[in-house]
Amino acid sequence: ECPLCLLPQPPEAFPTLASCSHRSCGACLERYLCLAVSESRVPVPCPHCPALLHPSDVHRLLPGPALRDKYEQFLLRRLLVADPGTRWCPAPDCSYAVFAPGCAECPRLTCGREGCGTEFCYHCRQPWHPDGPCAPMPPVPSLATPTAQLAQPEELAHGEALAQAEAEDIKVCPRCSALIMKINDGSCNRMNCTVCGCLFCWLCLQEISDVHFLSPSGCTFWGKRPWSRTRRILWQLGMVLGAPMVISLAAGVAVPVITIGIPIYMGRKVLAGGPGSRRSSLSGCQQCLSVTSSVLLSLFVSPIITALTVGVGVPLVLTYVYGTVVLSLCR
Repeated sequence: ECPLCLLPQPPEAFPTLASCSHRSCGACLERYLCLAVSESRVPVPCPHCPALLHPSDVHRLLPGPALRDKYEQFLLRRLLVADPGTRWCPAPDCSYAVFAPGCAECPRLTCGREGCGTEFCYHCRQPWHPDGPCAPMPPVPSLATPTAQLAQPEELAHGEALAQAEAEDIKVCPRCSALIMKINDGSCNRMNCTVCGCLFCWLCLQEISDVHFLSPSGCTFWGKRPWSRTRRILWQLGMVLGAPMVISLAAGVAVPVITIGIPIYMGRKVLAGGPGSRRSSLSGCQQCLSVTSSVLLSLFVSPIITALTVGVGVPLVLTYVYGTVVLSLCR
């Protein structure tokens, strides 16, 4: 049975993959690859695990030469985007890659594609500007002329609100400058660029690690905007000053709760037996002995669990508060 379409298939319908041992029928793999390549999700992972499919398997399973050429194009672009010395020609409909390692001192680049020859800047990746520094990205142009502003104020306000929403919904990948679209509704801010595979924060547009949203940067895992500087500093000061009291209170509550709660929980768990359970056939003396032994064993184990919880958790919290948070305040 194919795990994707859930239909019984003959053994020869399941192609062998070089990347992993998972098996799906050829028709499902073909549809999966067509969708992945059309959405530029290249390299393509196995539909069952993160292992990347080997290019020879992809070529074998893709139905036509057009999709194979597109797959090769996306794969090559992914490799070039990962190279920090590669720049893309900004001319319309060109997308020619220029290899420019070590060109930071002499930033004037020329596109080598026949018939193009566009000159552009290595740093800002815009058309060459010999008489001035790199210009910032131009703002979004207004959607109405001054005459239209006087004639149709409501339409102008609606248009400007639409442009602002579009500007907030579309941002640029910090590694490869690809345009990324996200509905700014306060959902997850951990973004993954499908072109270069960069993991970045939607709020600050910085490449992130696993602890980015735990750091006192002001970026939250969910939310539309990062915290303001004042709120961030007040929160950090509150953490530094209130950490000893909060940790002591948490430890003071956790120690008796874990020490006493585990034996009570285990005793109730052993005592609560349904009609079909094995304990229903035990006598009263045997049930009492079973509950007593489980409670005594829990009384022996619970102090060890409590010591491990407090001994590991408290140093980790103190290291975070007086390490990461204090360093962030000093910046």
